Formats: sequence, structure tokens, C-alpha cells
Amino acid sequence: STQSTGWAFVTQQIAMRLIFLFALILFFVVVFTEDNGLAKTPPMGFLDWERFRCIIDCKNDPLNCISEQLFIDMANVLVSEGYKDVGYTYVNIDDCWPLRQRDAQGRLQPDPTRFPHGIKYLADYMHTRGLKLGIYSAYSNYTCGGYPGSYGHVQIDAETFAEWGIDSLKLDGCSSDTSIYETGYPAFSEALNKTGRPILFSCSWPAYVNHLTFNWKEIGEICNLWRLYDDVQDSWSSILSIINYWGNFQNTLIPAAGPGRWNDPDMLIIGDFSLSEGEAQVQFALWAIFAAPLYISADLRTMKPEYKKILQNKEIIAVNQDPLGKQGRRIKYNQNDGTQVWYRELIGGDVAVALLYTGDGGISVPISFNFADVGISGSAKVRDLFAGSDLGVFSNSYTARVNPHGVVMLRIFV
Repeated sequence: STQSTGWAFVTQQIAMRLIFLFALILFFVVVFTEDNGLAKTPPMGFLDWERFRCIIDCKNDPLNCISEQLFIDMANVLVSEGYKDVGYTYVNIDDCWPLRQRDAQGRLQPDPTRFPHGIKYLADYMHTRGLKLGIYSAYSNYTCGGYPGSYGHVQIDAETFAEWGIDSLKLDGCSSDTSIYETGYPAFSEALNKTGRPILFSCSWPAYVNHLTFNWKEIGEICNLWRLYDDVQDSWSSILSIINYWGNFQNTLIPAAGPGRWNDPDMLIIGDFSLSEGEAQVQFALWAIFAAPLYISADLRTMKPEYKKILQNKEIIAVNQDPLGKQGRRIKYNQNDGTQVWYRELIGGDVAVALLYTGDGGISVPISFNFADVGISGSAKVRDLFAGSDLGVFSNSYTARVNPHGVVMLRIFV
């Protein structure tokens, strides 16, 4: 009948409008929030900068220059030497990869001498091996190394990275005018999401601004991880400076972090030139307590066994990757004797504890903590994560002797 036909038409129109409204809402949710489903635990992988910097002379230094072959070599080692199996999946290209000028269409282009097959080839190489490729740019006219930046090219760069199959973008600052970051970083986040490709977004915005006035809530809505302090250098003093800053500023940093959004203290320099085995353990233990990204910046091809063992310690990686995603806290800091105690709450009620001795004395020192200070009551089983051994059941407190520039990393089971 005419009446039934009319009702059918009205019902169809309402259904179509509801579908459109739902699609519109979904679009805004996907495009305008940074919950891209990535980095629910801190990302792990390789990042070239600290170890390889901006070496571009492949004729005289072919093993160390920033090139297609370098990243292929690192990918091969990640797969063949067990790194991928314990979680290291990102292979990240930092600065100095492109030509000094864009192409006729305004697109970034890799240096054809050093990347003869192009970036998409490299991304495909990673993907076929179960790895992911990260790339670098800067929200400025030029990168810190003097290469073309993304300021004024946000949309085309986001589209280019997506077309190449990029899985992660590190967007540096490098501009003297930091006011542009307030609109620039959110705009790039939006542009990445609009491509439809899941691209982890690593920002350097906080590293260039005043931390006391910075909006730490907003950064987690824009970026998956963010640098905020000095670049790590290949030295114990650099590691210690970062650790102390994380402790001094922890009341601001801890609320900012969580699944999908991480404070980034910079790369792991374990296996480079300067750290002793004990100092390397310190960095790995504290980065696990920090819930930090674990990006190795060392030559994996020549990694010594003792450093590889640290980097592939599954029990400490499990602390770093704990799905509760809660950044740890410093609860003891004695500048006079160089002792520190850090702890991190883990899913299910367990706790990880790092006992750190930064002193230069020639003997180990005892460091103690009370279970109540880390949220444990009564008795609990204690396990040494570097030794891989159960230490027994203890009541109310625990004490360990810690070597100079060393750490004891524990898991307390409830």
C-alpha cells in the first residue's frame, strides 16, 4: 500500500542518517585522538643515532654510514641473534637519510647513493621478517643535521611515510621558534591518523620547552612517546644524569605515562664503547623501572656476549613490558652515600625493585628497603632478575650488597 511504502521510505532514510552519523563519529574518534592502538607497552628495537650519528661517507666508512645496508644488517642480527624473539621489532632510521632537497612534487627523497632501492624497499624488507621500520623528520625548516624538515609539509610527509609503509615516526624539534610546536605536533598527529596507516608517533616537543609550564596531559593525547631531556651520550655520567632527572621530576612524569603514551629517556647505549657490564645493567634495570622504550643504539654485529645477555634478559624485559603500564618511582635517594631505591608496581600485585649504588668506592655497600614502602605487607618471595635465582622468602624488608656503579634488580612476588 501507499502508507506502507511511505513508512519504508522514512525508515530507510532514518537508517541511512544513523549510519552516516555513526561513521562521522568514528571518523572524529580515529582522526582526532592519538589512541591509535599502538605502543600499549613500550616499543623495543634499534635506533641508529647515538652510535652512528650522521656518518654519510659510505666510501670511506661503509660499515658505519647511514645507509640501506646498515639497517638491513641490523635487521638481520635482530632476527638471527634472538633479539626479535624477545621483543625488539622496530628498526629506526634517525637523521641524515634524505637528500638535501625535496623532489619536484615537494616530497622527501632518500639519498639514492646510500639508499639505492628506496625507503619502501627497506620497509618491505623489515615486514617480511616480522619487523617494523621507523623514520625521522623534524617540525622545523631543517632537521638538526641540516636536512629538509617537515614544517610546511605536514600533509605530504605523512602521506609519503604511509605510502612507503613506515611504522613509526620520530618527529624532532630543531627550531629556535618553539611556539610553532603547539600547533605543529597536533597537526602532524592528525595527519598521520588520517592516512589510515598505524604509525607510532614519537615526539621531541617536551625536549625543547619549559617542563614546569608544559601541558603533560595533552602530550599523551598527541604522541605515543616523547623525548624530554638531554640526548644520551656514551658515558656513565650521561646515564646517571638521566636517572637523577627522572627521579627529581617523577611527580610530573609518572601521571603522564601509561599504555600508549611513554616518557622516553633516550636510547640504550649498552654494548657501545664506555659502559662497564655493571653500568650497562644499571641502565637496563632503570629503563625497565621507567617503563621506557628500549631502543638499542649500538652495533649489533659486534655485540659482546655479556652485553647481549643483558639486553635479552627476559625477566627484566617482562618488567619493562608489564601491561599495567605504570612508571616506577624513586623512594630513596642519598646524595652523600650514592644509594638509591626505585620500585615499580606490576600487574597482579608483584613489585620490581632496583637497588642502585652510584658511588665510586672500592667495595660494595648494603642497601635496604622496607616492604611496606613498596606496597607489600608481611612476607614475600624475592627473586634476583640478573642472577635468575630465587633468594627465598623474607619478612618486612630486604637488604642486598650492591657494587659501585651497580644495581641489584629484584622482583617481589605477592
